[in-house]
Amino acid sequence: MPASPKDVLTYAKTIAVVGASKDPTKPGATIPMALQRHGFRIIPVNPTADVLFGQRVYKSLADIPERVDVVNVFRPADEAPAITEQAVAIGARAVWLQTGLTSADARRIAAAAGLDFVEDHCIAVERAKFSIESR
Repeated sequence: MPASPKDVLTYAKTIAVVGASKDPTKPGATIPMALQRHGFRIIPVNPTADVLFGQRVYKSLADIPERVDVVNVFRPADEAPAITEQAVAIGARAVWLQTGLTSADARRIAAAAGLDFVEDHCIAVERAKFSIESR
């Protein structure tokens, strides 16, 4: 049975945010910052930034030197399959596509590799709905 958004958030401690935004008013910034406030370790991924949310930014998932539980995607849906392949390559446990993003190809890639997959849900809304705090 696939993991629910609640299941994924329950085990998530470290979240890589692909498409982390330099614009503090965009969801790619406000959502990761909200997760930080609730104890999640956020690792921003953006090829054009150096520091976001007080954290070092990595140019790609492959550059991250530590274990990632969830890859949270703020990029167009047509990029989701390649990002999911990268998530598989780094050993992430789950891929989470934000509200409005779906990808059958990314879902298949995740399933074939045994990764949990959430699409078309806001990770911050789900966190709030279940009052989940990272340990």
